[in-house]
Amino acid sequence: MKAKGNDNPVATAAGAPAPATLAEAREALAQQARQLARLNFLVEASKILNSTLDLPELLGLILKMARENTGADRGSLFLVDHERKEIWSLLAHGLEQKEIRLPMGKGIAGSVAETGEVVNLADAYTDARFDRDFDQRFGYRTRSLLCLPVKDRDDKTVGVLQLLNKRDANFDAEDVDFLQSLSVHSAIALENARLHRESLERQRMERELTLARSIQRGLIPDKPPELDAFDVAVRYESSLEVGGDYYDFLTPSPNTFLFVVADVEGKGVGAAMIMSNLQATLHAVSMHLHSLEGIVYTLNESLVHSARSKKFMTFFVGLVDLAGRGLHYINAGHVPPVVVRTQGEPEHLKEGGMVLGLFPGQRYQRGYAKLEPGDVILACTDGITEAANAAGDQFETERMVAAARAHRQKPAQDIVEAIVAEVTAFERGGSHFDDKVMMALKVR
Repeated sequence: MKAKGNDNPVATAAGAPAPATLAEAREALAQQARQLARLNFLVEASKILNSTLDLPELLGLILKMARENTGADRGSLFLVDHERKEIWSLLAHGLEQKEIRLPMGKGIAGSVAETGEVVNLADAYTDARFDRDFDQRFGYRTRSLLCLPVKDRDDKTVGVLQLLNKRDANFDAEDVDFLQSLSVHSAIALENARLHRESLERQRMERELTLARSIQRGLIPDKPPELDAFDVAVRYESSLEVGGDYYDFLTPSPNTFLFVVADVEGKGVGAAMIMSNLQATLHAVSMHLHSLEGIVYTLNESLVHSARSKKFMTFFVGLVDLAGRGLHYINAGHVPPVVVRTQGEPEHLKEGGMVLGLFPGQRYQRGYAKLEPGDVILACTDGITEAANAAGDQFETERMVAAARAHRQKPAQDIVEAIVAEVTAFERGGSHFDDKVMMALKVR
């Protein structure tokens, strides 16, 4: 008996039901053609996605591929920041580029980032998680919506793809399958781009750190001055990040000696450049202005009106009368230096005014301290007084004064080294480390 042949004009895969009508056969052929086209596209897409390490360009490519192959009108691709528990986007197609950040769990995209589940809606307005604010602000009407996670090889969600308004239809299972296949290639490319971006950022930071250190080394005096009436010592220690700590010594006249300790807000090249401007202005005005009030006023005006800075600094300047052993000073919001007396209570040098760089036209009040042989002036930055131990306790001024008293009979350099050693021991096990300037001036 002759076996019956297959009367269906379309060959089907083993186990698949044969199309019952010519229309179904044509649809099956069309579906196979679409699947084959998308398969070929994915092969080419993998090559394209791995041809760039530029993250913004890569995000644009992924979004373009997703839109063109699903017929979506608009879309967004969010990256997941697990550390900050946020999703963020560099691109919103059809609108100007800007960064959008949302907490994980908020809205449909945030929910998908949190759960890793696909959301496919024929009408987004039926889902309570959908935020209509976008539509209201831009005069848009979102109807169909497809949102799915982009997962890496470890099945960790690294991104969220959200597409809006498929033309002439709703998003279907074919779209989901295609985008999930695309997401595999996308996740690999995104990981490579992320690592590249982090590498470039590390290189940029290392270059900036090297430049900042170079600037800072050029600003700080090589050694303190040698004076008959005073024994002067200073020590500077930098942290891993270059901060804005600064100190200087000047001799405006044969009978006077000027010392400065300052701390610029911020770190890196920006802080180093402000220090550079501070030093140039200070050296210029100290040669022409003969009052501390005038010097500090000019420095504040210069910093306030500097278009590039937009930073503030704490600042202490002391003018020593070498013959009369008197100290005139102005403290502009800095850690108060202390005069440790041979007898009696220490004197904290607080007179002055607010920090430099915030408001123009500020006036500063001069302070004065009479010095006696054996007195020690201690000046520092907050890296000394705010050094913290494992319990979070700070070193504070009292410990600095106690260390100076314990070594008061020694030279100024030994006093400085003793204080720094105690700070180092105190902050061992702590988590906050900052630049440190420690200065001592001992009256002979």
